[in-house]
Amino acid sequence: MKITVVGAGAVGATCADNIARKELADEVVLLDIKEGIAEGKTLDMFQCASLMGFDTKLIGSTNDYSKTANSDVVVITSGLPRKPGMTREELIGVNAGIVKSVVENILKYSKNPIIVIISNPMDTMTYLAKSVAGLDKHRIIGMGGTLDSARFKCYLSKAMDVSINDISGTVIGGHGDTTMIPLTRLATYNGVPVSQFLDADTLQKVAADTMVGGATLTGLLGTSAWYAPGAAGAALVEAIVRDEKKIMACCVSLDGEYGQKDICLGVPVVLGKNGWEKIVDYKLTDDEQAAFNKSADAVRNMNAVLDTLSL
Repeated sequence: MKITVVGAGAVGATCADNIARKELADEVVLLDIKEGIAEGKTLDMFQCASLMGFDTKLIGSTNDYSKTANSDVVVITSGLPRKPGMTREELIGVNAGIVKSVVENILKYSKNPIIVIISNPMDTMTYLAKSVAGLDKHRIIGMGGTLDSARFKCYLSKAMDVSINDISGTVIGGHGDTTMIPLTRLATYNGVPVSQFLDADTLQKVAADTMVGGATLTGLLGTSAWYAPGAAGAALVEAIVRDEKKIMACCVSLDGEYGQKDICLGVPVVLGKNGWEKIVDYKLTDDEQAAFNKSADAVRNMNAVLDTLSL
C-alpha cells in the first residue's frame, strides 16, 4: 500500500503524520512545490517513529511526481488556505488551477488511484477533479462532510457535557458556512436522540456553531485549521485502505440520489477498498430536502465559475 499526500502545509503534513502513525501504508509520500518543506517534514515525522512505535517509510519530495508512482490513494490538500474574513468560495480562482495540475501530474504516474480532495472550495474542487481525472466516480471523494460531522459531534458533546465518542451525528450538503446541513433530527447519544437532552434553541445553536466551525477557527488562528482537517482526511483514508465499510459523510458525484444530478455534494456513503461503494438514503424530511436543494444550488453556482476560468 502506497499513499501520497500532495501539499505539505499544515493540513497535508498533519494528514500524512496521522497516516504514518496509524501504519495505513508501507510507504507515505509527501509532496510540495516549496523547496525542502516536504523533505523536512517527513524527516521530522520519521524521527518520531521510534518514540511513537510506528515503522512507515516516509518520503518527501519537492514537486517530483515520479516519487508518487503507483500510489493506491492520493490526498490533495494543495492550494491557498483561508484567511480571516475569507469564505472557502473566494479561493476558487487560484485553487482550481492548482488542483487541476496536481490531478494531471498524479495520473502520469499512478493509473487508477483513489483521490481524496481536501482543497477548498472542496465541493467544487471535487467536481473539478472528477472531470479532469476521468476515473470511475467512486474513486473521487471530497473530505468535507467527514470534518463537518466531527465538528458537529464536538459541539454536541460540549452542549451535553458527555463523551464525544458516545455521540453520533452527520452533516450533509456543501462544505461551506451557509451550505452545510447538520442533521440534528438524526443525532444520537448512545442511540438516544439528542433532542431528549437538548432543547430546540440549544440544538439550533449547536447547528449554527457547526456551520461556522471553520470560520471560527480561522478567526482565532489567523489561518485555516489543520489538526481536525488532517485527522479527517486520515480517517477517510483509513476506512478505504482497511475496507472498513464505514458510513461517513463525503462529497461524491450524485446521479439522482437525494434529488440531484451532475454535482458533487456531501451525503452519507459506505467506504471501502474501492472508494465510496454506495450512497445511503437517510430519508430526509421535506424541510431537510429543501435545505439540501438550496445547498446544491449554491454549489452549482460555484461550479459554474469554473467555466469562466482559463484552466
